[in-house]
Amino acid sequence: MPPVFILALGAIGTAALVKVLVRESRRVNTELDAQRRAERAGTLDPRATLRRDPATGEYRPGDS
Repeated sequence: MPPVFILALGAIGTAALVKVLVRESRRVNTELDAQRRAERAGTLDPRATLRRDPATGEYRPGDS
């Protein structure tokens, strides 16, 4: 395979990876912004703690 094809495949792979990472970064930032807005509005308790549910082993918000 000529080196040009290998470089082209590498560039395409890199572009695809960057696109996936940017999409994930925007998704996470959207979730964080929604959480911050809810905290500022007073609908969330910023001091809420997680408690382990003995039946399922999952952590859930507990009453402080």
